[in-house]
Amino acid sequence: METIAFHTREIPQFRERLLLLTRQYNYATILDSNEYQNTPYKEYDLLAGFGAKSIIRSNRFYELAALIKKGSWLFGYLSYDLKNELESLKSENYDGLEFSDLCFFEPEILVEVQNSVVKITGEHAKNFKELVCNVNVRFEPLQQVNIKSRITKEKYIKNVLQLLSHIQLGDIFEVNFCQEFYAENVVCSPESIYALLNQKSPVPFGSFLKVDQKYCLGASPERFIKKSKLKVVSQPIKGTVKRGRTITEDNEVKKRLLLSDKEKSENVMIVDLVRNDLSRFAKEGTVKVEELFGVYSFPQVHQMISTISCEVDQALSSVEILKNSFPMGSMTGAPKVRAMKLIEEYESTKRGLYSGAIGYIKPNGDFDFNVVIRSVLYNEKSKYLSFMVGGAITSQSQPQDEYEESLLKAKAIFEIFDAVH
Repeated sequence: METIAFHTREIPQFRERLLLLTRQYNYATILDSNEYQNTPYKEYDLLAGFGAKSIIRSNRFYELAALIKKGSWLFGYLSYDLKNELESLKSENYDGLEFSDLCFFEPEILVEVQNSVVKITGEHAKNFKELVCNVNVRFEPLQQVNIKSRITKEKYIKNVLQLLSHIQLGDIFEVNFCQEFYAENVVCSPESIYALLNQKSPVPFGSFLKVDQKYCLGASPERFIKKSKLKVVSQPIKGTVKRGRTITEDNEVKKRLLLSDKEKSENVMIVDLVRNDLSRFAKEGTVKVEELFGVYSFPQVHQMISTISCEVDQALSSVEILKNSFPMGSMTGAPKVRAMKLIEEYESTKRGLYSGAIGYIKPNGDFDFNVVIRSVLYNEKSKYLSFMVGGAITSQSQPQDEYEESLLKAKAIFEIFDAVH
């Protein structure tokens, strides 16, 4: 196995060249922190895998466990609908994307970037470096896209009111409710979409995923779960407010978010849910909240993020950790199983990869996964493009406000496609 390392001051250009090189591979993943400096537990500025020595597509976690035992780097995703393996649940809503429930590949080439040092590992590492250096940096213009909503605004508000009635009856405390926006017969450049999205909304958990002819072009601000040696960390987001137009206004709205009883109530419910999930596999007495109601700033919004951690036993497998914490509480609600049943009942689209997770697994079993939100999903073969948005519904939710917040979260995506009309 060949490894080469070199220093470069041109990380933005290297990032572009790496993205465009994905065109030459059927399988590729780029995980990009966009050099966010205030991201706790960040390990890489950028991490990527190209090509596939081996691949698994499945709807069962056990096949992933078998692949992990080989002790190789893995890149891939877990779709939301793996819930059906874990609980007595179903997924019968419309699916225009047709992602498999789980897909991971062992890369032929591994690229690690940290502090302007690039490390390339693989049988043809030098050749890969030459390929990157010779990429023609030209992004294709995007065609006009006619974006439609899977449900009307009126239907969205009606469903929120019905979910509020479930909360008032004590059926649930909180539920994450989402809607789909989509376009058909789309011929586009996924690389161009991702480049524009990443430019407009740089985030600490950006992800470009290509598995054969299916893509996820992600601008996620949220970490789902990370394992590093014997420590596991989860960082759910709940609580969102639009950025201010001036510095003074921005500071004011940030302060209002921190003082909002509604937003803090949403956050603490999910923190409790995550604590419960981690307690399933944690060493007794090690689950703790490291940060509660931390407010972090992104290009379009301020968001409230909490950090929960625990210690685990050496013998505990990575798959057991993932199974016992999946799907992430920030995208389901509480109680978790009942919330997922209501999601299936009131949403109109199969979530698939949306609200699932994309990430990597190291040869030693350590891993890091994001939450698939603020992401464009695209099936190149069927020419179907989709993105979903939503938010947490609690007893204090106002349907109109929830609708507007869901659109705010997709602001960067709407602007990308508005720009080409």
